[in-house]
Amino acid sequence: MSDPAATFSIRPAAAEDFNAIQRIYAHHVLNGLASFEETPPDVAELTRRWRAIADAGLPYLCAVDTGGGLVGYAYAGPYRPRSAYRFTVEDSVYVAPGQAGRGIGRGLLRQLIEICTSLGKRQMIAVIGDSGNTASIALHRACGFELTGTFQAIGFKHDRWVDSVLMQRALGPGSNTEPV
Repeated sequence: MSDPAATFSIRPAAAEDFNAIQRIYAHHVLNGLASFEETPPDVAELTRRWRAIADAGLPYLCAVDTGGGLVGYAYAGPYRPRSAYRFTVEDSVYVAPGQAGRGIGRGLLRQLIEICTSLGKRQMIAVIGDSGNTASIALHRACGFELTGTFQAIGFKHDRWVDSVLMQRALGPGSNTEPV
């Protein structure tokens, strides 16, 4: 499922991953702007969210290093609940502290794109917290996303106003044909 030259592999998430996933996410909630949550959810809540993604038939992936440690995770969720959005997904990618620059985010995002395309999805949306999040913007651009807009000062976190950057990528034939 992943590049054989990489020092990590990618696999579907399992229930036993959620202690590590919670630690990674809590770090980003407490120290960054990628998520607009301000209080980290507990393992039970993150497990509930994972089950909702799985019940929707969408991918939730983990990156695991050669020693077995979870170094990142990503998932694709429904973009919005109304039925006309059913062919559009939103991606989320989180890499463990100290693991950036190893290609983990890119590997996870490429797998999400591949799986969602095979599921017949036609668009993937990235809602990136903070217009200063150059790493996430560059990751998405490298995976074929285009900037579609920025919501200015839409959130208030860590005592400052924060933007949301919107990026979009067509999957498969995108909007060139009607969905099946």
